[in-house]
This record gives sequence, structure tokens and C-alpha cells, in this order.
Amino acid sequence: MYTLYYAPDNASLVIRVVLEEIGAAYNTWLVDRSSREQESEEYRRLNPVGQIPACIIDGEPVFETAAIALALADRHEMLAPGPQSSERPTFLKWLFFLSNTLHPDLRQLYYPTKYIGADTTMLKTHARITRDRLDGHFKILESLYAGIGGPFLLGREPTIFDIYAGLCLRWPQLYPPDSPPAFNPEDHPALLRFLQTLEKRPSFQRAFAAEGIPAPYLSDAQPCGDWEKPPV
Repeated sequence: MYTLYYAPDNASLVIRVVLEEIGAAYNTWLVDRSSREQESEEYRRLNPVGQIPACIIDGEPVFETAAIALALADRHEMLAPGPQSSERPTFLKWLFFLSNTLHPDLRQLYYPTKYIGADTTMLKTHARITRDRLDGHFKILESLYAGIGGPFLLGREPTIFDIYAGLCLRWPQLYPPDSPPAFNPEDHPALLRFLQTLEKRPSFQRAFAAEGIPAPYLSDAQPCGDWEKPPV
């Protein structure tokens, strides 16, 4: 039994989908973002960074989205090539592209004042540069999915990379809510096909329903009730 610390439509949704794909038993603990519970002393014992998600595995807290997903995949021997597989290096380089490159730039877009302060001129410049950088990332993913043989990175079945990528392509359609979308699936035909395939999976349907998010989940992202709060 795992315990997932989550908030609606947050990075924790990646882990919820992974758990649903695996078919593992898990509990959830809703982190109250309205009271900044993720920054509390108690929560920081689970995740010292003060971000969501955290997941209890064998009684120990694990944090960082990619780390949790990879730990679960390796533990259950699903959703990732094994450590000795010849496909492992390709899988890992793309997984860390998401966790080290794309996802951090999404945070730059959603929370610019955490990085550069509140100066209006600087924020406008930062937003333009960040959007240009993200556009380059989306083009890289478009080229990747246009060139692979199956609907997913390694063939007919998804990996945690595909699940994580799907969520990273959902959020810039919605956030920040007062700005034009940074990503439009209609402009990326290979990614649109990928998202349409991914969102039909029962694991996504169960996970998104649990958080009150209406379909279509990825190809034409619809907000949930907590949509004014970008994912951490």
C-alpha cells in the first residue's frame, strides 16, 4: 500500500496515473494548497523542498515526480525498461529531459516571481524568453513522436515517460490562466495523436475522474475546479 500526497491537477497526477497503470493499491492524502500546507514543517518532513507530490514507499517518503515514478516502475517491473535493457539509456535520457528541462521551464512560466521578482518589465521579458524556450522543447517532442514506430516512446505500451509527457503537455494549455496557451496540440499533429491515444486509457480516465477533471484530458485540456492554481 502506497500513500500519495497530492493536490488536484498537480504533478502528483502523474503518479496517480502511474499507480493506476500498475494496478497498485494506494491511499491519497490531499495537501491543502489554500493554506500552503506544502510549506508546513510537517509536510517538509516528507518533501523538504515544499512541493507536491510526495509518496510513501515502504514507509519512507520519496519526492520528485520522476524519482517516484521510476521507483514504482522498477519495483513493479512495469512502465520502464529494466536496468539491463538496451532500451534503458534512451528511456532515461527522455525521462530526464522532462524532469530536468521541460518541467522546470513550465514552473518558470507559472511562477515567474519566484525566480526574478515582481518587476513588470522583467516579467514581460522573462515570459517571452520562457515561452520561446518551451516552444523549442515542444518541437523536440513533436519530432520525437513523429519519428517513433508506435504511439509511445518504446512501442505499443506507454512508459512513465509517456505519462509524464502527457501531463506536461496538458498544463501549458491552461496555465497561467490569464495568458494565451503556451502549447496548442493542433499545432503539433504527432503530439495531438499521442495525447488522443493516451487519454483513452482507463488509467487516465480513473485518475482524472478522481480529481474532478473532465474529458478531453490532454488533447483539448479542460480545467478542474482548482484550475486557477497552476501545478507545482
